[in-house]
Amino acid sequence: MGILEGSSILVTGGTGSFGKAFIADVLANHDPKRVVVFSRDELKQYEVRHLFDDDPRLRWFIGDIRDQHRLDRAMHGVDHVVHAAALKQVDTAEYNPWEFVKTNVIGSQNVIEAAIDAGVKKVVALSTDKASSPINLYGATKLTADKLFITGNHYAAAYPTRFCVVRYGNVMGSRGSVIPFFRKLAEQGRSLPITDLRMTRFFITLPQAVKFVTDSFESMQGGELYVPRIPSMKITDLAQAVAPGAEMHEIGLRPGEKLHEEMISAEEGRRALRLGDRYVLQPDLASWGYEPPVGGEPVPAGFHYTSDNNDQWFTGEEMVAMLEGQE
Repeated sequence: MGILEGSSILVTGGTGSFGKAFIADVLANHDPKRVVVFSRDELKQYEVRHLFDDDPRLRWFIGDIRDQHRLDRAMHGVDHVVHAAALKQVDTAEYNPWEFVKTNVIGSQNVIEAAIDAGVKKVVALSTDKASSPINLYGATKLTADKLFITGNHYAAAYPTRFCVVRYGNVMGSRGSVIPFFRKLAEQGRSLPITDLRMTRFFITLPQAVKFVTDSFESMQGGELYVPRIPSMKITDLAQAVAPGAEMHEIGLRPGEKLHEEMISAEEGRRALRLGDRYVLQPDLASWGYEPPVGGEPVPAGFHYTSDNNDQWFTGEEMVAMLEGQE
């Protein structure tokens, strides 16, 4: 029996792309006692309720992670939490920085406080590649959130609650993904805008992301930052996989955009272990009794994990096959 079976689970941002996929997987494969869907959008909750045919195991909480009192109520009796709620658009963050701080930073601390007070057992927080060596406001807020969740284990040392973080790159087919954008332009016969012809990115499917999170619940002690070992692809190869023969034009890097994605910086690499399908960034300080995972192998000196120095790459044919599987 897995750790999620028979448990009460809360998902913040539960009506987003990841939240819906996670809920579907948990209901089908992990037999939870109940799943609390916590989000602030009434319309999306209405749509997702119908998507799951009003499954009696689902509970629906309208609320914002900026409101700790609402989180306190929602987490009553909850065993496990997936924290997926965030503001995510890079350009929007540059124009509305304080709004991103209130949601991604203060909201994250509210989740931590509410989880400890409610006696939640385990919390997995979703991060992003942009939190590694951030160069934009969004990435800076997510790096701060990552550190809040890791250090939250200090505050919870005398309590049952433990926190970890998972960090991954682009999710294929999710809201905001470049793939449906390229498809739409190709259907209209328009040229595809490529920010830089040298650009590379990490890619993961929604089912892979969900499995990575559920596996993290099983393995975590608290204090880990998990990074999946996933393939990279050149954006030009992706464009041709999505829209074979489509014209492309270069438009230049946008403010806050990187040429290559980074999920582990050189500084973070000093505390990284390779463990099966993932890398584990170990905490610098661990007053709650953290032990290195069994089977973890130290990475080479100077290791850093970026989409251009990856040892795994998607071919165009593999990407096409994966895209067809997403239909």
